[in-house]
Amino acid sequence: MILTLVQAAYHAAYQSAPRPSKLSSSRPEDEVPNSNGTSRPQGVTIGPYRDCQYIAEGITAEVYRSSTTALKVIVQTRNIEPHDPYREAKILKLLRKPCIPLLETFKDQEQRFVLAFPYVPLSLQNLIEKGSLSRPRIIKHFKDLFTALGYLHEQGIIHRDIKPSALLLQSEDGPALLSDFGTAWHPTLSISTEPKDQKILDIGTGPYRSPEALFGDRSYGPPVDMWAAGAMLAECCRTPPKPLFESRPAHEDGNQLGLILSIFKTIGSPDRESWPEATVLKTPPFEMYQTFEGHQWVDLLPGVEDEFRDLVASLVKYSSSARASATQVSPRRNFCRNVTETKYFQALQSRCFVDI
Repeated sequence: MILTLVQAAYHAAYQSAPRPSKLSSSRPEDEVPNSNGTSRPQGVTIGPYRDCQYIAEGITAEVYRSSTTALKVIVQTRNIEPHDPYREAKILKLLRKPCIPLLETFKDQEQRFVLAFPYVPLSLQNLIEKGSLSRPRIIKHFKDLFTALGYLHEQGIIHRDIKPSALLLQSEDGPALLSDFGTAWHPTLSISTEPKDQKILDIGTGPYRSPEALFGDRSYGPPVDMWAAGAMLAECCRTPPKPLFESRPAHEDGNQLGLILSIFKTIGSPDRESWPEATVLKTPPFEMYQTFEGHQWVDLLPGVEDEFRDLVASLVKYSSSARASATQVSPRRNFCRNVTETKYFQALQSRCFVDI
């Protein structure tokens, strides 16, 4: 899938030169000074926001930055399922930190729907691209991720697109905010178009897609997010960071089959014992694929502390019912050997969330 829209803005924050404006009804006017003494074209006006600089675009929207605000301008509204910007806004209004706050929504000059968020300069993807991550940073960022997922899952919400670019960072040391709710499923807001047992399967991004979605289980639940989080954690623990599974770009033929084979080759082919839920699927994965032995976690994550390896192994499991939940993971004592960190991780579960 294309890089998330709002997050794409954050991912491009390092770029010093502005992109051309994309809004046809607004054009740059005068030049404005940069902090380094140079000048750049003034950005467009979007609703009440001036000097909006184009940063990125995706399937449904264009993203701009205006000072401390990121603006997601919806430009495509037809045939975009599972994307739904109006449902996204409704879900975001119900959430609290550590999920990204929705500042407001409005219609721009061309009556396009716009979502406004705080501009956050970094993401976990940025840190991955820079090289190896320190253990303290991994602990901090994944604490925030699991706290956010626990908060969502307690309300029956499934994020459905957990990936490094969706975890925004206010600095390299955090705190982290979970973003990109464009394809999220809500137990009441989504039920008319996606019944609980008839959910859309085109969810997730590349190497973070869960096996149940790949094999057509439309009744999937929050464990799809936990699989993705486990794959992310494994990637971050590697030196240098490297995805646990190989996945071709979404537009390439055979990308889904390639991901399935990569999963099988990496952790071994599933059987009825390791994936009992798959026995009722229309296309069970037991006889139709070559059987692979897979690798031990100690070989997949060499030099990684047992605590991290055990946590990854508890998440990257075929059986969704055996996968650790966000609330089970959050107080894990073996996530970090440092007693202070462990107490902090446990405290995250009992603290009050800050209102948006």
